[in-house]
Amino acid sequence: MARLLKFNIFRYNPQDENSTPRMQEFVLEETVNMTLFIALNRLREEQDPSLIFDFCCRAGICGACAMVINGRPGLACQTKTADMDPDITLLPLPVYKLIGDLSVDTGAWFRAMYQKTESWVHTTKVFDPTQLEERMDNAVAEQIYELERCVECGCCVAACGTARMRDDFMGAAALNRVARFVVDPRDERTDKEYFEVIGTDEGIFGCMGLLACEDVCPKQLPLQNQLGFLRRKMGITALKQLFRK
Repeated sequence: MARLLKFNIFRYNPQDENSTPRMQEFVLEETVNMTLFIALNRLREEQDPSLIFDFCCRAGICGACAMVINGRPGLACQTKTADMDPDITLLPLPVYKLIGDLSVDTGAWFRAMYQKTESWVHTTKVFDPTQLEERMDNAVAEQIYELERCVECGCCVAACGTARMRDDFMGAAALNRVARFVVDPRDERTDKEYFEVIGTDEGIFGCMGLLACEDVCPKQLPLQNQLGFLRRKMGITALKQLFRK
Protein backbone atom coordinates (compact mmCIF):
# COMPACT_ATOMS: atom_id res chain seq x y z
CA MET A 1 0.00 0.00 0.00
CA ALA A 2 1.31 3.45 -0.90
CA ARG A 3 2.31 5.82 1.88
CA LEU A 4 0.20 8.80 2.84
CA LEU A 5 2.31 11.94 2.85
CA LYS A 6 1.47 14.82 5.15
CA PHE A 7 2.54 18.22 3.80
CA ASN A 8 2.80 21.25 6.08
CA ILE A 9 2.96 24.16 3.65
CA PHE A 10 3.41 27.86 4.36
CA ARG A 11 0.47 29.92 3.11
CA TYR A 12 0.34 33.68 2.74
CA ASN A 13 -0.63 35.97 -0.13
CA PRO A 14 0.68 39.54 0.41
CA GLN A 15 -1.67 40.76 -2.33
CA ASP A 16 -4.71 39.68 -0.30
CA GLU A 17 -5.39 41.96 2.66
CA ASN A 18 -7.40 39.20 4.32
CA SER A 19 -4.54 36.70 4.11
CA THR A 20 -2.42 35.94 7.19
CA PRO A 21 0.77 33.82 7.42
CA ARG A 22 -0.06 30.28 8.47
CA MET A 23 0.83 26.65 7.92
CA GLN A 24 -1.70 24.46 6.11
CA GLU A 25 -1.77 20.67 6.17
CA PHE A 26 -2.40 18.53 3.09
CA VAL A 27 -2.49 14.74 2.79
CA LEU A 28 -1.57 13.02 -0.48
CA GLU A 29 -1.04 9.41 -1.50
CA GLU A 30 2.50 8.78 -2.71
CA THR A 31 3.07 7.44 -6.22
CA VAL A 32 6.09 5.78 -7.81
CA ASN A 33 8.98 8.16 -8.55
CA MET A 34 7.07 11.08 -7.09
CA THR A 35 8.99 14.34 -6.67
CA LEU A 36 7.90 17.35 -4.66
CA PHE A 37 7.24 19.06 -7.98
CA ILE A 38 4.73 16.31 -8.90
CA ALA A 39 3.22 16.37 -5.43
CA LEU A 40 2.70 20.13 -5.43
CA ASN A 41 1.07 20.06 -8.86
CA ARG A 42 -1.28 17.31 -7.71
CA LEU A 43 -2.15 19.27 -4.57
CA ARG A 44 -2.97 22.33 -6.67
CA GLU A 45 -4.95 20.35 -9.25
CA GLU A 46 -6.79 18.04 -6.85
CA GLN A 47 -7.13 19.90 -3.55
CA ASP A 48 -6.39 23.64 -3.61
CA PRO A 49 -6.03 25.61 -6.86
CA SER A 50 -4.97 28.72 -4.89
CA LEU A 51 -1.65 27.15 -3.86
CA ILE A 52 1.18 29.36 -5.18
CA PHE A 53 4.59 27.99 -6.20
CA ASP A 54 6.94 28.33 -9.17
CA PHE A 55 8.09 25.79 -11.74
CA CYS A 56 9.25 25.69 -15.33
CA CYS A 57 11.65 23.03 -16.61
CA ARG A 58 11.13 20.11 -14.17
CA ALA A 59 14.77 19.12 -14.81
CA GLY A 60 16.84 21.14 -12.33
CA ILE A 61 17.86 23.67 -14.97
CA CYS A 62 15.66 26.75 -14.44
CA GLY A 63 15.93 26.94 -10.63
CA ALA A 64 12.37 28.23 -10.36
CA CYS A 65 11.06 25.61 -7.91
CA ALA A 66 13.57 26.38 -5.15
CA MET A 67 12.09 26.35 -1.63
CA VAL A 68 12.99 25.37 1.91
CA ILE A 69 12.37 21.62 2.20
CA ASN A 70 12.35 20.34 5.77
CA GLY A 71 14.56 23.24 6.80
CA ARG A 72 16.99 23.00 3.88
CA PRO A 73 16.89 25.00 0.62
CA GLY A 74 16.55 22.79 -2.45
CA LEU A 75 14.76 22.21 -5.74
CA ALA A 76 11.33 20.56 -5.62
CA CYS A 77 11.87 18.87 -8.99
CA GLN A 78 15.05 17.16 -7.77
CA THR A 79 13.64 16.00 -4.43
CA LYS A 80 12.02 12.55 -4.41
CA THR A 81 9.43 11.89 -1.72
CA ALA A 82 10.70 8.31 -1.42
CA ASP A 83 13.88 9.70 0.14
CA MET A 84 11.91 11.62 2.78
CA ASP A 85 9.88 10.94 5.89
CA PRO A 86 6.11 11.08 5.35
CA ASP A 87 5.90 14.41 7.24
CA ILE A 88 7.16 17.15 4.90
CA THR A 89 7.41 20.86 5.71
CA LEU A 90 7.71 23.38 2.87
CA LEU A 91 8.56 27.06 3.27
CA PRO A 92 9.50 29.85 0.85
CA LEU A 93 13.15 30.85 0.49
CA PRO A 94 14.15 33.62 2.92
CA VAL A 95 16.03 36.79 1.86
CA TYR A 96 13.93 37.27 -1.32
CA LYS A 97 10.65 39.17 -1.62
CA LEU A 98 7.65 36.91 -1.07
CA ILE A 99 5.18 36.72 -3.95
CA GLY A 100 2.86 34.22 -2.27
CA ASP A 101 3.00 30.89 -0.41
CA LEU A 102 6.15 29.15 -1.74
CA SER A 103 6.89 31.66 -4.51
CA VAL A 104 9.56 34.35 -4.12
CA ASP A 105 10.98 36.99 -6.47
CA THR A 106 14.56 35.84 -7.14
CA GLY A 107 14.54 37.69 -10.47
CA ALA A 108 14.68 41.16 -8.89
CA TRP A 109 17.57 40.08 -6.65
CA PHE A 110 19.61 38.65 -9.52
CA ARG A 111 18.88 41.64 -11.75
CA ALA A 112 20.22 43.98 -9.06
CA MET A 113 23.20 41.68 -8.57
CA TYR A 114 24.06 41.80 -12.28
CA GLN A 115 24.01 45.59 -12.20
CA LYS A 116 26.14 45.80 -9.06
CA THR A 117 28.78 43.36 -10.32
CA GLU A 118 28.65 44.72 -13.89
CA SER A 119 28.07 41.21 -15.13
CA TRP A 120 29.36 41.45 -18.65
CA VAL A 121 32.75 41.18 -20.36
CA HIS A 122 34.56 44.52 -20.14
CA THR A 123 36.72 45.03 -23.21
CA THR A 124 38.01 47.88 -25.35
CA LYS A 125 38.03 45.69 -28.45
CA VAL A 126 35.54 46.63 -31.14
CA PHE A 127 33.37 43.73 -32.24
CA ASP A 128 33.98 42.67 -35.81
CA PRO A 129 31.33 40.20 -37.07
CA THR A 130 33.52 39.25 -40.02
CA GLN A 131 36.32 37.86 -37.84
CA LEU A 132 36.60 34.39 -36.34
CA GLU A 133 35.77 33.94 -32.68
CA GLU A 134 38.62 34.65 -30.31
CA ARG A 135 40.55 31.51 -29.38
CA MET A 136 40.64 30.35 -25.77
CA ASP A 137 42.56 27.60 -24.02
CA ASN A 138 40.35 24.58 -23.33
CA ALA A 139 41.23 24.48 -19.63
CA VAL A 140 40.19 28.12 -19.20
CA ALA A 141 36.98 27.57 -21.17
CA GLU A 142 36.09 24.60 -18.97
CA GLN A 143 36.78 26.65 -15.85
CA ILE A 144 34.42 29.38 -17.07
CA TYR A 145 31.80 26.80 -18.03
CA GLU A 146 31.97 25.27 -14.56
CA LEU A 147 31.04 28.61 -13.01
CA GLU A 148 28.39 29.28 -15.65
CA ARG A 149 26.46 26.18 -14.55
CA CYS A 150 24.72 28.24 -11.88
CA VAL A 151 20.94 28.06 -12.48
CA GLU A 152 20.23 31.09 -10.26
CA CYS A 153 17.87 29.19 -7.99
CA GLY A 154 18.88 31.32 -5.01
CA CYS A 155 19.44 28.39 -2.63
CA CYS A 156 22.99 29.45 -1.75
CA VAL A 157 21.89 32.94 -0.71
CA ALA A 158 18.91 31.58 1.25
CA ALA A 159 21.24 29.27 3.20
CA CYS A 160 23.85 31.97 3.86
CA GLY A 161 24.11 33.14 7.47
CA THR A 162 25.47 36.55 6.47
CA ALA A 163 22.76 37.12 3.84
CA ARG A 164 20.10 36.22 6.40
CA MET A 165 21.42 38.92 8.72
CA ARG A 166 22.38 41.59 6.19
CA ASP A 167 20.45 42.76 3.15
CA ASP A 168 23.55 44.34 1.63
CA PHE A 169 25.64 41.15 1.45
CA MET A 170 26.27 40.02 -2.12
CA GLY A 171 26.16 36.28 -1.42
CA ALA A 172 27.81 33.30 -3.08
CA ALA A 173 25.84 33.61 -6.33
CA ALA A 174 27.15 37.14 -6.94
CA LEU A 175 30.71 36.31 -5.92
CA ASN A 176 30.67 33.20 -8.11
CA ARG A 177 29.53 35.43 -10.95
CA VAL A 178 32.45 37.79 -10.40
CA ALA A 179 34.88 34.85 -10.30
CA ARG A 180 33.61 33.83 -13.72
CA PHE A 181 34.82 37.14 -15.19
CA VAL A 182 38.06 37.16 -13.20
CA VAL A 183 39.17 33.97 -14.96
CA ASP A 184 37.89 35.10 -18.38
CA PRO A 185 40.87 36.39 -20.43
CA ARG A 186 38.52 38.53 -22.53
CA ASP A 187 37.62 40.71 -19.55
CA GLU A 188 40.10 43.58 -19.22
CA ARG A 189 39.24 44.71 -15.69
CA THR A 190 42.16 44.94 -13.25
CA ASP A 191 42.30 43.44 -9.77
CA LYS A 192 41.88 46.96 -8.40
CA GLU A 193 38.67 47.41 -10.38
CA TYR A 194 37.33 44.09 -9.08
CA PHE A 195 38.33 45.18 -5.58
CA GLU A 196 36.09 48.22 -5.94
CA VAL A 197 33.17 45.86 -6.55
CA ILE A 198 33.70 43.06 -4.01
CA GLY A 199 36.57 44.14 -1.73
CA THR A 200 34.37 45.04 1.26
CA ASP A 201 32.37 43.30 3.98
CA GLU A 202 29.39 43.56 1.62
CA GLY A 203 31.41 41.38 -0.75
CA ILE A 204 34.08 38.77 -0.27
CA PHE A 205 35.21 39.85 3.20
CA GLY A 206 31.69 39.47 4.60
CA CYS A 207 31.71 35.71 4.00
CA MET A 208 31.90 33.76 7.29
CA GLY A 209 32.97 30.54 5.58
CA LEU A 210 30.15 28.41 7.02
CA LEU A 211 30.00 26.30 3.81
CA ALA A 212 26.18 26.31 3.71
CA CYS A 213 26.12 27.77 0.18
CA GLU A 214 28.06 24.86 -1.27
CA ASP A 215 26.17 22.32 0.87
CA VAL A 216 22.81 23.25 -0.65
CA CYS A 217 23.87 24.04 -4.24
CA PRO A 218 21.81 21.70 -6.48
CA LYS A 219 24.49 21.87 -9.20
CA GLN A 220 27.35 21.04 -6.78
CA LEU A 221 29.31 24.12 -7.82
CA PRO A 222 32.72 24.55 -6.10
CA LEU A 223 31.58 27.73 -4.38
CA GLN A 224 34.03 27.57 -1.48
CA ASN A 225 36.95 27.19 -3.87
CA GLN A 226 35.84 30.32 -5.70
CA LEU A 227 35.24 32.27 -2.49
CA GLY A 228 38.70 31.30 -1.24
CA PHE A 229 40.22 32.25 -4.58
CA LEU A 230 38.57 35.68 -4.52
CA ARG A 231 39.42 36.27 -0.85
CA ARG A 232 43.11 35.61 -1.47
CA LYS A 233 43.14 37.72 -4.63
CA MET A 234 41.35 40.66 -3.06
CA GLY A 235 43.47 40.39 0.10
CA ILE A 236 46.66 40.64 -1.94
CA THR A 237 45.18 43.54 -3.90
CA ALA A 238 44.35 45.37 -0.65
CA LEU A 239 47.92 44.91 0.64
CA LYS A 240 49.39 46.20 -2.62
CA GLN A 241 47.24 49.32 -2.43
CA LEU A 242 48.14 49.81 1.25
CA PHE A 243 51.90 49.68 0.70
CA ARG A 244 51.71 51.95 -2.34
CA LYS A 245 50.43 54.78 -0.19
